[in-house]
Parts: sequence; structure tokens; C-alpha cells
Amino acid sequence: MLLLILLVFFTACNQNGASYRYHDASTTTAAPATEYLMEKSQVPPPPSASENYKDYGENPFTNTLEQPVSTFAIDADGASYANVRRFLQHGQMPPTAAVRIEEMVNYFPYDYPAPKDGRPIALNGEISDCPWAKGHKLLRLGVKGQQIAKEDLPACNFVFLVDVSGSMDDPDKLELLKESFLLFTETLRPQDKIAIVTYAGEAGVALESTSGKEVSKIRKAIKGLSTGGSTNGEGGIHLAYQIAQQNFLPKGNNRVLLATDGDFNVGVSSEEELVKLIEEKRKSGVFLTVLGVGTGNLQDAQMEQLANNGNGTYEYIDNIQQAEKVFVQEFGKFFTVAKDVKIQLRFNPKLVQSYRLVGYENRLLDREEFYDDQKDAGEIGADQTITALYEIQPVSNARSWVEVAKSLTWLTGAEPDQPMNADDALRINCRYKLPNAQESSAFSLDLLAQSTDFEDASENMRFATSVAAAGLLLKESQNKGDLTWKQVVAWTEDAMDFDPGQWRKEFLEVAKEAKSQREPGLFSERR
Repeated sequence: MLLLILLVFFTACNQNGASYRYHDASTTTAAPATEYLMEKSQVPPPPSASENYKDYGENPFTNTLEQPVSTFAIDADGASYANVRRFLQHGQMPPTAAVRIEEMVNYFPYDYPAPKDGRPIALNGEISDCPWAKGHKLLRLGVKGQQIAKEDLPACNFVFLVDVSGSMDDPDKLELLKESFLLFTETLRPQDKIAIVTYAGEAGVALESTSGKEVSKIRKAIKGLSTGGSTNGEGGIHLAYQIAQQNFLPKGNNRVLLATDGDFNVGVSSEEELVKLIEEKRKSGVFLTVLGVGTGNLQDAQMEQLANNGNGTYEYIDNIQQAEKVFVQEFGKFFTVAKDVKIQLRFNPKLVQSYRLVGYENRLLDREEFYDDQKDAGEIGADQTITALYEIQPVSNARSWVEVAKSLTWLTGAEPDQPMNADDALRINCRYKLPNAQESSAFSLDLLAQSTDFEDASENMRFATSVAAAGLLLKESQNKGDLTWKQVVAWTEDAMDFDPGQWRKEFLEVAKEAKSQREPGLFSERR
């Protein structure tokens, strides 16, 4: 009888867990286990099913005999992880479309070597066993942006473009943004300038371009922001870029920071039209940062595309700690050291059966676009790191050179570089432009067909793999193998030495929260 009671109890726990995605979690939010997670009173309102996300699916495995080349644009966004964290803090699993694994992995900094030889970026890589697929390998590709001391960063021409429409009248929207902008003023230097443009039914100027030394004037303008009206994002975008161009610094950092919940409803308002508008404004040489806020009507898909097509990044701000990370701790992100950064991997069909890029589904490029300097790609900021993971299936039965010869050319490519060594597993090619350049530069890195046990891999590899594994579970990926949250927690606990900002420590608690929801112990309470 006792066994039957336990079985019924265990089944009920699992059934409850399956219904967590969209139910009201206001009664299930638990106080966090460490100081690095917000107190219950600080957690923003629970998410809503009316929020807009776009599902890009998953990259499939590709046979190297059919296509030995993989090309993508780097992605420096961190919004998806911050948004996913918001769901989990409410005891809910996020919609699978909200999970972009590359943004989860790239939310965190990594201990990568700095660039040398005068380049603004550096490449590094390693191969280890894949912990969720026996016999498979994982490739970690790392990119590091040039380190520049704050006093040596170029002068800034910032324009804050702030949505003050009626939908922004919530504590976790405009009021949170105002607190965030006040933090940002502490980073400004006398040589920096900032203007504030607002938009609701119409666009207006809340602060003309003002020197960073006039802190009191800037802070007063920020505190005076208030909401009301519809959302004419088009008018705001035109005015913000106009002011940015009027104050353009030829050798400086020119950037619009668009802060909104993404709910555009006046003028140009469709995603396609807005992207076209941003692409046109991109030609001005002004970079774009998109800051998403709020719950209930968050237009995540639209904001992510604006950032991707506007030479910029997309961040989601759900609390003041996140604002401090974006505006203070990672201030270098606002200073692009390389733009239109593209990566192209050439796999050796003699050694690699197939491969799969983990994430980056909406950042893929055609092989020919790697060489096209007109094709937009990703940007990387000062001291920023970018990470990408490939899952690789090695060749189990030796392929003959006759088979390999029938595939696409891989020993030589369209780029003017040296042929690969037959013992190399792959070559990583990179193209980038300097912030004000129109032509790209290129360099490459070859990796031998050598790998380590996952347990012996670098901490960079083990932590990135932990976050990617969490993403696979959250996406309910068909490629997750036998992954469990218990494994994610264990791998994270073993990869915590490098943790500036204590964000890895927070991720550990987020993973534990997900584990408690999805893999509760027999007698554990549902939190």
C-alpha cells in the first residue's frame, strides 16, 4: 500500500510539472537560495502568453560529404538568458521559442586570450568529448574583443530613444529604465555626449545633446520622463538618428540606445517594415543597442531583429542588477571594436562525418556571403567574448579519398589561403571590419583532430557546455540525448573559478530552480 501511495504522489508531481509553462505562478515563486538571485519582492510580474516570440527551430546535423562548410554571423546579444531567467524565477518553464542558446551562452564572459598582432579580435578553440551524446565531440570556438582601458575609449555620442507610450506605464518598464539610465550617467566622461529622444503619439526631444560633465542636467531630464499616448516608433527612430548624425563623431562612438517593450502601433509598425527602416539607418555609421523591458506584451522577436539588422545588440532588463551588468560592468559592449564579424568553418570530410551548430539558427549565412563585404553580420565590443559550440560526429568507418573528392572542395576554398593539412579536423576562418571600414580583413585558425575527455577540458569549455545543455533542455531539443538538470548543476559547480560579476553563481541557482521544477526528488517539495 505504501508503495502505491508513493507512486501516485510521484505521478502527481510530474503532472504538475508539465503544466508550468503558462499558469499563474504568483503563488509558486520562491525566495532565491543566494543573494545573487532577486528577493521575491524584486521579481517582476509573471510572464504572459501574449508575449511575442519567434521559433527558428534547430540546426540539423549536416553531412560533410554534402556540405563541408558552415558559415554564420556572430551574435553578441544576451537578452534570451535574462528573459529565460525571469520565467524560471516565477516557477515557469519558458516558451521554447524564447530560448536562443547562443544568447544564453554569450550572456556570460569567458577567460579568453586577448588579441595580438594588432588585430581587434582573437580566435581560440578546443575539442572535447560531448557529454550528452556518446561518441560525439564538441567544438568550442571563442572570440575575444580588444581590451581598452576606459580612459582610452573613444568619445561617445549617445542618443537614448525611450518609449514613453501608455504601455510603458509599469514599474518594470519606464521606471526601471529611469533607474537604469541614472546608473549609466555614472559611467559618462566629460568628452561624452548624450541626448534623450522620447516617442509616444509623437516624437520629441527630452534632452538636447549634452556633455557628460553636466550630470545634474542629464539626471534631471531622466527623472522627468513620464508615459502617455500611443507608440510611434517610426517617428522616434527618425528623430534619434537625425540627432545622432547632427552630433556625429568621425573617430568616436556613435550609438542609439532604443529602450522599449517593442509594442509599436503607429506609423511603420510591422517587423519587416521596421527592419527595413533600421537597415537604411545603419548606413549612417550609427550603431544600435536595443533594450527590452517589461512583461505581458514583450515583443521579443521584433526587438531581436532590429538589433541584428542595426549593427547592434539586444539586451533584456528585468531588474536593477541586470541594468548594472549592462550599463556598468559591461560598459565596453557599447564600443564596437569589430563589425560584420563572420565565421566560416571548413570541416575535413575524411575525419568528420557530420556536424551541427548549437544555436545561431537565425544568424546563418550562405557560403558566398562570407566574402561579401556588403552582407551585414555581428558586432563585438571592447573586452567582450563570443562563444559558439558545434556538436561533431566523427567518421566511424574510414572514408576513401574517392568519396571525399566527390564532395564539395574543402582543401582549397574561394578565400586566398593555404590548403588545410590532411590531419586537421577543421579550419576556422574569420572576416571582420574595423568600426569605420568598408572592406573586411581575414585570418584563420586550424585545429588538429585531437580531443580531451570532457572532465579534462578547459573551464571555458565546461561552463559554456553547461549553459548550452540548459538551453537544450529548455528548448526540449531532439538533440539533448540523455541530458538531465542534475548534470547541468554538477557541471556548473565544477566550472566556477572565473566568475566576474558572480553571474555564474547566479546561473547555478537558476539551474537548481529548473531542476527542482523538472526533476524533483521523491520526497522534495515543489517550490
